[in-house]
Amino acid sequence: MSEQVAPQEAAQKKKIIFSGIQPTGVMTLGNYLGAVKNWVKLQEDYDCIYSVVNMHAITVRQDPKALRENTLRAFALLLACGLDPEKCLMFIQSHVKTHAELSWVLGCHTQFGELSRMTQFKDKSQKNADNINAGLFTYPVLMAADILLYQADMVPVGADQKQHLELSRDIAMRFNNLYGNTFRVPEPYIPENGARIMSLAEPQKKMSKSDDNQNAFIAILDSEDTIIRKFKRAVTDSDMEVAYREGKDGINNLMTIYSAVTGKSYPEIEREFQGKGYGDFKVAVGQAVADHLRPVRENFERFYADKAYLKEVYTAGAERALRLSGRTLEKVYKKVGFLPA
Repeated sequence: MSEQVAPQEAAQKKKIIFSGIQPTGVMTLGNYLGAVKNWVKLQEDYDCIYSVVNMHAITVRQDPKALRENTLRAFALLLACGLDPEKCLMFIQSHVKTHAELSWVLGCHTQFGELSRMTQFKDKSQKNADNINAGLFTYPVLMAADILLYQADMVPVGADQKQHLELSRDIAMRFNNLYGNTFRVPEPYIPENGARIMSLAEPQKKMSKSDDNQNAFIAILDSEDTIIRKFKRAVTDSDMEVAYREGKDGINNLMTIYSAVTGKSYPEIEREFQGKGYGDFKVAVGQAVADHLRPVRENFERFYADKAYLKEVYTAGAERALRLSGRTLEKVYKKVGFLPA
């Protein structure tokens, strides 16, 4: 990712995309097919900035040792999935101090009512009733800082993050109206073929790593045997026909997954399994997923074992991120009237 563009190259300057992922310790097949696999493609055509957003993670109580390990694992896993530090900017959020610094300024330009309407705050407050902390309430402001620091043109978003991106846009426009043009107002990036992967146990619900039922989700580091076993237990229906249509949520989900990892269309899948039972289909989906994820698992083991390389990559990434984001923060500090150091 280039930091400076010569005037004659300005017309060809790539648009900037920012996205982040929390270090939860588990990346599901849904995370991979719905987001990270597309990140790999995006780095070829855009200036992509990807962060392991560990500062967001502490809105929920974390074991410090586990958080450190999960942060490193998440970074290694992004590399294993195909992100290339020569093609994109990768860093760990807490290594770049400008995120917290801009978040404070933006928080002073965000209304209490706006934050109180965030549906994720309401949902997480119910799940963590004994720890409804201020960070849980204000983390959409930190998310806005993540995006606006890099003058991102676009942000890949799923349905659960659209509200937060709208808030980021509102904050950017409010700040620009008060102080003059400062932030680029980001647009949502909706990938053409970002698969929405549902739970294997409850196919009306999105696949989630926080599901109490371990058979409901596929972790991308699951073993081949585990993957196939989980697919064998996937909920389907009593129809027994492999066909994509309304009312067949379980089979529709399995067809979506099979299509995403094989590139086959729904009609091709229907023809392939015509006259075959759900048992054959579930095993085929499981095997296809296991084969698709095998290089990721092997790459992860290689990257995670090389701690020196990981440190080299995330340190270099943080240095570049600080240089880029520092330009925006310096402009913001000047606009609001802070005395230069």
